[in-house]
Amino acid sequence: MNVHPRPNPIIAALYTLRDIDVDVVIIHGPSGCGFMASRMIENAGIRVVTTSMTDNDLIFGASENLITALKDAEKRFSPKSIAVIGTCASMIIGEDMKASIKRANIGCNVFSVDCHGCMGDNTKGAIKAIEAASIAGIVEKDEADRQKRLLAAATEMEKRVGMASVDYLPPSGGPTKLGVASKIIDCLSNGGKVAVIILSKKELAYRFSDMFFAVNEARDKVGGETFFITNLDEDKGLPRFRRYAKDIRKELSDGGVEIISVGGLDEYAIVGRDMEERVDEFQPDLKVIVGIPHAYPTLSAENILITDQPRQLSNYLSKGYDAVGEISSHSMVMSTNRIISMETGDTIRELLKGSK
Repeated sequence: MNVHPRPNPIIAALYTLRDIDVDVVIIHGPSGCGFMASRMIENAGIRVVTTSMTDNDLIFGASENLITALKDAEKRFSPKSIAVIGTCASMIIGEDMKASIKRANIGCNVFSVDCHGCMGDNTKGAIKAIEAASIAGIVEKDEADRQKRLLAAATEMEKRVGMASVDYLPPSGGPTKLGVASKIIDCLSNGGKVAVIILSKKELAYRFSDMFFAVNEARDKVGGETFFITNLDEDKGLPRFRRYAKDIRKELSDGGVEIISVGGLDEYAIVGRDMEERVDEFQPDLKVIVGIPHAYPTLSAENILITDQPRQLSNYLSKGYDAVGEISSHSMVMSTNRIISMETGDTIRELLKGSK
């Protein structure tokens, strides 16, 4: 059992509905349920509202709240699609969301996601959202089946080597970026070969991809060889994943950075072995593994690991890895369509200013 906080199925469903490009999400529960995630998701252009259940609703039911919210959302936002997410409160009292949706009788594609916070793995909420969207005709069945396989693989990986593999992890800010930045520059300055491997999840690729720019700049200034590989296949995944990959690849290309892409942004849990085979052919002197480093099959103390998760960083440091954190990354990327500089990348750039 994990006693440190773990992701919530309700929030996983919320993010998945955003990735599907649903116009409006109604959270059928108390006004505070998922409010931090809701704020960030609205920055990505999805409207999130709540039925604001109170203690009286737990006794008498909240179907009228949901009907009112549905009608108000149609009037206010003129959406093509609305998803209603269940919460602990509405699911425990047995709210019939489908019946409320039918009674509201609004003129757009509306579907419900039967989800609550006590389901277990956060990916169960994402799977519920995918299944509901498939039934509603928003996600093709083949893609829905693919997403469920990938979510199962991600869950297995986390339980095997990620944060879910340890009963408690304290959050960590980690060391400064100076040491790892110096290590990268020193390797290149001595004619070494540096491989940058980015295994990224969803929108976080907008930040992690800055490592390609930074190491590319270092190679151009001090020499050495580089190899860049990531999971940015723009022909795979849900609509947002494809747009993210297209945006980032174009920006990298315009900036003169050449990458190899293996898999899509939803395939981070399954493409590590293929990436490793490509990297081994390059025979690097130093590997910089960014994003979700534990998705890479073989890690060692000689690698540099970069993550955005403070508890994952703690996990890496406890195992003796040379790791640093880009802790505030998620909040930075929610509304962007451009690569955002990393602290590690900026440290490399600062050091390059002082090099000959």
